[in-house]
Amino acid sequence: MGVRMRVNKSHTGNRRSHDALNEPRLSACPCGAFHERHRACQECGTYRGRQVIDVVARAERAVRRDKRRDAEARAQGEEGSSAQGASETTPTETQGEAKEK
Repeated sequence: MGVRMRVNKSHTGNRRSHDALNEPRLSACPCGAFHERHRACQECGTYRGRQVIDVVARAERAVRRDKRRDAEARAQGEEGSSAQGASETTPTETQGEAKEK
């Protein structure tokens, strides 16, 4: 291997000059909320004065999705608890035998 050159402070600073994070550019919506530039407002669903997102339908979908997920989680919990309880001890074993395992 050849000799490696040391990178001095100014070269390190020049390289790192593009690493800074920029804060997002926000615009005020007529509804009073802030949104990113060139993006639709998530609060009212407008972009450049036109309604492009149906916010009410989106909220209804979210409620239905949450209810379905809760029902699935409860169903999984019931299946898991009954299967888990059966695998701990068999009916023929006593408490002493189960502890010895």
